[in-house]
Amino acid sequence: MFRGVTQLSLDSKGRLAIPARYRDELLTRCAGNIVITADPSRCLLIYPQPAWEPIEKKLNGLSSFNPQIRSLQRLIIGNASDVEMDGSGRILVAPPLRQFAGLQKEVVLAGQGEKFELWDVEKWNLEIEAALVYKDGNMPPELEGFSL
Repeated sequence: MFRGVTQLSLDSKGRLAIPARYRDELLTRCAGNIVITADPSRCLLIYPQPAWEPIEKKLNGLSSFNPQIRSLQRLIIGNASDVEMDGSGRILVAPPLRQFAGLQKEVVLAGQGEKFELWDVEKWNLEIEAALVYKDGNMPPELEGFSL
């Protein structure tokens, strides 16, 4: 289970050093084989390969005759990139994916259970600010009665 937020820096080659607290789990779960792909929110999703495979299968199983589904398949599956964690615990984020998410040097890695989100730090800060205020005062119905 991946949780927590870590501010990191991409190196000059676009490599990301996975925090030590996640490295052993990634080596155990997937031998360091990871899939990085685009998310409609303009961040990147980072999955251990075994967690990615059922998602890819489910997306591929949807009808490509629906234009919205086809667009989502293009975005998520079309941008999926297989990467391997190196001996120093780094992964290479491909230039097209860095460009898609607007990643500069300073980034945020956010654990989301079975995956990570990778954000440009400024975009992440805007997302967090937006999460603090429900627009028009409306709470999503799924959260009614939910308590922490």
